[in-house]
Parts: sequence; structure tokens; C-alpha cells
Amino acid sequence: MEQYVIKGGNPLVGEVEIGGAKNAALAILAAAIMTDETVTIDNLPDVRDINALLQAMGDIGAKIDRIDAHTVKINGAFVKDVPVDYESMKKIRASYYLLGSLLGKYKRAEVTLPGGCNIGSRPMDLHIKGFRALGANVEIRNGAVAAEAEKLVGSHIYLDKVSVGATINIMMAASLAEGKTTIENAAKEPHVVDVANFLNSMGANIRGAGTDVIRIAGVEKLHKTEYSIIPDQIEAGTFMFAAAATKGDVTVKNVIPKHLEATTAKLLEVGCEVEEFDDAVRVVASKPLRHTQVTTLPYPGFPTDMQPQMSVVLGIAQGTSTVTESIFENRFKYVDELTRMGADIKVESNIAIINGVEGYTGARVSAPDLRAGAALVIAGLSAEGITVVDDIHYIQRGYEAFEQKLASLGAQIELATSEKEIQKFQFKVG
Repeated sequence: MEQYVIKGGNPLVGEVEIGGAKNAALAILAAAIMTDETVTIDNLPDVRDINALLQAMGDIGAKIDRIDAHTVKINGAFVKDVPVDYESMKKIRASYYLLGSLLGKYKRAEVTLPGGCNIGSRPMDLHIKGFRALGANVEIRNGAVAAEAEKLVGSHIYLDKVSVGATINIMMAASLAEGKTTIENAAKEPHVVDVANFLNSMGANIRGAGTDVIRIAGVEKLHKTEYSIIPDQIEAGTFMFAAAATKGDVTVKNVIPKHLEATTAKLLEVGCEVEEFDDAVRVVASKPLRHTQVTTLPYPGFPTDMQPQMSVVLGIAQGTSTVTESIFENRFKYVDELTRMGADIKVESNIAIINGVEGYTGARVSAPDLRAGAALVIAGLSAEGITVVDDIHYIQRGYEAFEQKLASLGAQIELATSEKEIQKFQFKVG
């Protein structure tokens, strides 16, 4: 079992390079098998979720050629086993993107129900509604979603709730349907736009991605392409909040500042200085942090994936803040761990009431999920003393070289694999 061992109290200072967006990459990888020609994808993050999906795609017959850690060539001409029955698929939420891609290409698909972090229910009802509207018969059997159609026909689909996964899945299937499809109340997240751009580069006809109405004219087939994935806005935001929590000065490079507007706005509210460049953002936290109110919302609102990191910052801000979680009902599981580090947080229903404290103190904590794990690392970086974060496999699902990037900014953080290594670190840092 691996842990992060952290000696807190050092301001993070310097520059950090952000990798490709995990959430975009997972959907784009799934979409890559919708053509029989070879697709090249770069700026791929080298994280566990990506590697699990690539392995699963290889198991169903896709030819996977990993050029390097961040580049892959995929050929879907040899995909033969449309039922995707693979143990790793249960661990990653994005397994369901293979439904849209396989249904679009082969008019049938069977994929294990999604797993991933336990941050709340991830119902498939909107995905199923969309596939049925396109003419597929869909049922859930033996823990999997099975969809089949003689042919897919374009339709008008209204999503009762904004759903990134359903928007992308329907968009993929509709790309190879007959006729025109309209998705209303569509998700507007940057990775929805990235998947649409990728599909268009393969010959799809998708318009309106990034707005709440997406129009798709089905095409007969897709072709090869070379594509580079957008930067990861959540990884970028995590380092921005780490700068705030440690009273640091960090320039986050290889980003699209427009995608970070909600995060930037909250950092300005709590008293940080934020400077934007063409493809970088600098965060300076030289003044005491102030309280504020946050509500998570679909893009362009404040992202739910940034909520735990924001709460860590507000936990050491002056005054009382509130954080309202409107997306996932189990997103506050990290609060008990943060309380062990001295935080004063009470959760009532979907609202966290945070009374700022002077600072955190080191403790042994456990990462309950991906983003909460990253948030606990941030708390450890700002804390007095030594913090040990267990269950870091969650963090490794979505952050590449996390400890190395933090160390390059001056953090005292190491990967430990035993109690002996933890003690050795404690002795070394005094």
C-alpha cells in the first residue's frame, strides 16, 4: 500500500506544467474505435483510469500502440467482442463511453455498469433515454447495460438534467445514426466540446457543442485523425488552490484560462492575486485568506471536482464560509479526515459550514476518493508537522506524477510504501 508523506509549512513557489484532461481523454479514447482507420491521440495523461481503459479496449480487439506515455495510436478495425466484460471497467466511471461508441459503430453494445469513486449515484437513465430515442432496445442485465438496434435514427432528445456522460454518449452514437439529432439541455463542459471536436476531425458533423443545444447530422462512417487533448482544468485548479493554501506563488502552465474562470473568481474572492496569460495562470497568496460562499454547478459554474480543494482553502480562511454541493450527494466524505487535521466543518444535508481556523496540523488521513485525496494532500502541504495520506491509489487515478510536480514547487512530499519509509522521512525532515 502506497502513501504520501508530507512535511507541511513550505509555500509552493515556481512553475508547473499541466497535462491532458483525463475526463476528455477517456471519452476520446472510447470514440477512437468508431473508425476502422488508425487514430493518433496525444497529450494523453498517464494515469490509472486511462491505462485501465486502454487495456480494456485492447481486450475487445482494438489495436493499441502506445508510442510514449502521452501518445497512443488506436485501430478499431479488429474489435470483435462487443460485450465488454473486464474487471477494470468496474473501477472506472468512463466505462460507459464504450456504450455510445460501440452502439454507434456496430449497432450493439454491452458494457459493465460504471464504477469509480463513491461520491454519489451516477444513474444511467439519461443515457438509456437517449439511446432509446435513437431507436435502440436497451436493458440492464447481469450488472451490465445492453443496447441493440437494427439501425439508429436521428431524434430530438431533451435531457431532464444536465449530464456530461449522457451528452457525450448520445453524441457519439448519433454521429453514425441516420438523419439529424438534436440534444437539448446538453452539458457545456470543455471536455464535451473536446469530444465533439475530435469526432468532427474524424468526419462527424456536430454543431453547437459548448451550448445547451447540440445538433448532429449523422454520417455513414468516420475516418482516421490526429488529435491533441485539451489541458486538464481540474489538475490546473488543484495546483491553483494548493498555491492559495500554502501562501505560495505558482504559475500554472499549459492551460486554457477561459476554462478556469469559476476557479479564478473564487480565488480572487478569498484574497489571492491571479494573473492570466495566453496559456498560463499565476496565483499569488500573500494576504490573509477571506471567507466566501460556493455552490457547485454544471459548467460554466463552479466545478464539483474542485469542491474539496476549495473547502481546504476555506478551512484556513478568516470567518465562516459555506459550500453547497448540488451535483453529488456523497462529496463531503473527506470532512471527517480534514477534521482530524483541525478543521472546523459541519455538514448539514448538502451544505458544509466552514469556520476558518488558524491552520491545520499534521495527521494520518485516508483519501476517500480522487479529488478529496488531492484536497487532503493540499491540507498536508499547508499543515504544521507531518501528514500521511493513505489510499493514494484514488489520487493516482487522475493525477500524473503528482508528488514530483509538487516537489518541483518546493513541497516536502514523498511516496512511501511501508511504515519504515514513513519513519525514515520523518527522521530526515526532523
